[in-house]
Amino acid sequence: MKKGVCEVDRKKEIEEQVISTYKQDERMMILVFAQWCINHDLNPEDIYLKAYPTQKENKELKEAISLTVSKEEAGEINNETVLGVLSLFGNDDLAFIVSEEMEKLKK
Repeated sequence: MKKGVCEVDRKKEIEEQVISTYKQDERMMILVFAQWCINHDLNPEDIYLKAYPTQKENKELKEAISLTVSKEEAGEINNETVLGVLSLFGNDDLAFIVSEEMEKLKK
């Protein structure tokens, strides 16, 4: 009986660890997106709202923006990287908008 309780506790611990890791990775994805925008003189909130117009207040995005640095201080984030991390987290609508912005930047 005691072994069963330990297994349940262990499964719960693993589940919590997976969720925590996912949230950390998601924050990193948002930061990569926000810094890419800053590096290209784009407003991350404006770009985000084009993809998700009903999500006006995004706490995670605001936190990420507060962690960005000027484009002069930042390292380069290539287009494939930002599109890759957005796709990895299923942000296809945002990846589409970012792709459109990339096309505008080429002109």
